[in-house]
Amino acid sequence: MSFLRAAALGLCVALGPTFAGAQEDGFSALARLDVAGSGLSDGRRGATDLRLHLSQGVPWRVFTLDDPRRVVLDFREVDWGTLKAGELGSAEGVSGLRFGAYRPGWSRMVLDLAGPFDVESAEMAVAEATGAATLALRLAPTDAETFGSAAGAPYDPRWDLPAPAAEAAPAPRPDWAPTRVMIDPGHGGIDPGAERGDVQEKALMLMFARELRDLLRRAGDFEVIMTRDADVFVSLEGRVALAHQHQADVFLSLHADSLSQGNAKGATIYTLSEEASDAASALLAERHNRADIISGVDLSGADDEVTDVLLDLARMETEPRTDKLAHSLAGSLRDGGVRLNRKPLREGAFSVLKAADVPSVLIELGFMSDQQDLANLQDAGWRAAMAAGLRDGLLAWIEEDKATRALVRQ
Repeated sequence: MSFLRAAALGLCVALGPTFAGAQEDGFSALARLDVAGSGLSDGRRGATDLRLHLSQGVPWRVFTLDDPRRVVLDFREVDWGTLKAGELGSAEGVSGLRFGAYRPGWSRMVLDLAGPFDVESAEMAVAEATGAATLALRLAPTDAETFGSAAGAPYDPRWDLPAPAAEAAPAPRPDWAPTRVMIDPGHGGIDPGAERGDVQEKALMLMFARELRDLLRRAGDFEVIMTRDADVFVSLEGRVALAHQHQADVFLSLHADSLSQGNAKGATIYTLSEEASDAASALLAERHNRADIISGVDLSGADDEVTDVLLDLARMETEPRTDKLAHSLAGSLRDGGVRLNRKPLREGAFSVLKAADVPSVLIELGFMSDQQDLANLQDAGWRAAMAAGLRDGLLAWIEEDKATRALVRQ
């Protein structure tokens, strides 16, 4: 497996200058997938074969991840078009398949494995005459121990984040500075979120996030930053890191999930808790936290920092401020006539809310599993009322929070 990883990464190096030059000559930077020439199928002796025919060769890499078992293919960059997973066929060794934008300039395909499979061969052949390329991947059955020992994302300095380095503490922001709001449109890229027909949660949340951003900026006294402003994937850890990087004063994560249980409907605001307030909240947190697994992120050791006692101390101050934020938002939405859930304030173990020193809430604008909520989410007038309610709730919370913190400092 290590040899194949090296071969794939080596191909990235070999193709990099070639295709940078092609882009300068006016060719499209995106490789297009030819569905007719592509497919997933069962091979001989229990093997699984994947064949992807692309309009041009691109840098790529392949690796496996464990718990759960996945094969990850990264490309720079593939236009999947209107491809649906079922159009590529099926194989006994693959239980699920996802693809989409992963980060700016890169696309990702993730194969969920039904058992332990090793990458027996992986090769991209590029036709000299046309530049078209065919990626052939063969997965062979192996044992769990062999799979586990070979699994893991390869380190590549051109891809991974730099090693942690000590940084000077940022200068404190003055009290008169505008409130810095981090808006987090849920899901994105390879992770579509909830889906109802052709409607995807990731697209609805990005549209609403832009509308909310513009409304807050027009209101004044707000500085607004978004975790994503395009159809790209941002890991849960990355979203929290962005809140710290930009010294956000408040973090709003926007979602519109789909739940078949409990007749879920209406806007709901979640705060962080190790234990969910109810079964539906626990299920929702589990679904949200699986986003990184779906996209192929290696989650080993991701939550170690959360147990640090210093973070617990920071939360002692942040938690009551967050609770007041949630109540203020819910109250303003109710006053604005927005449809609320019968229990609009709930708790759950959402990883995206784990910024210890930033008041953070997850807002389910509605549930796509409810027909009325889905219609509301697609209605510009309703979205304007929802955005106005959130703005008013933020303004009320900011006024109370500044007054309260001034008393604490005295």
